[in-house]
Amino acid sequence: MQIALPRIGTVAAWRQEVRRLAAAGIDPAAVIWSVGETAPDLFAAAPPAAGPSTQLMLSREAVEGIEMALLHNDPERFARAHALVLRLSRRELRWGDRSDPALRRLLDQQKAVGRDIHKMHGFVRFREVTPPGANRRAFAAWFEPDHHILEAAAPFFARRFGDMDWLIATPTLTARCEAGALQIAETAARQPPPQDATEELWRVYFAAIFNPARLMVTAMKSHMPQKYWKNLPEADLIPGLIRAAETRVRAMHDPNTPAPRLRRRAPAGRG
Repeated sequence: MQIALPRIGTVAAWRQEVRRLAAAGIDPAAVIWSVGETAPDLFAAAPPAAGPSTQLMLSREAVEGIEMALLHNDPERFARAHALVLRLSRRELRWGDRSDPALRRLLDQQKAVGRDIHKMHGFVRFREVTPPGANRRAFAAWFEPDHHILEAAAPFFARRFGDMDWLIATPTLTARCEAGALQIAETAARQPPPQDATEELWRVYFAAIFNPARLMVTAMKSHMPQKYWKNLPEADLIPGLIRAAETRVRAMHDPNTPAPRLRRRAPAGRG
């Protein structure tokens, strides 16, 4: 039995299907999950045999944890969560029991998704794309998450930046907020927006507040992994700031030490 979930509203659609399957007594092993359009599998066309139905009863913590884990990029996440929902509802398993391999994996994926959402909240960089004569300022950003987190992460930006129009595009989905209304659609243009005039100002500010005396490279890369750097306008300053850190610290103690000069890239024109 094949079930193709939509790319938008995937978790809600999965939840509805699992309720239906549990009521019909369908074995999770008989279900093949996918996202988006898929070609039918002739060998899976026959309807599976029905067994006893299961009434789904989960704690709020379990529901929230499972739905968070479903945003992971693991293609087996839907099947694993389906089986776990039934086991939890039948009291064959206790939520949070990390001695169970399937549940332990789901819990680890829940944490990974939570970290990815946190990184997105911190590392999205908007660029102004306000058209001439517009009444509201408009901004755009490009972000490449590890997991399918856009729908879960976008409400944070809608609350924080509700007074402006913006969009955040990822390789698969795009969040757009206009006049306070948030919408999700499939991504059409898979490329970052053009640079704006404020990026050089931000780079100057970033270099000015960089404190070489408190530099801990390992901790910095743990907090801001290098895979995000290509979409951060300040990131190409970081290697030079690291190289110059020791000299700048000496200059703090000895005013006669010449300060290093940082090379800054020229602002790119709009494309």
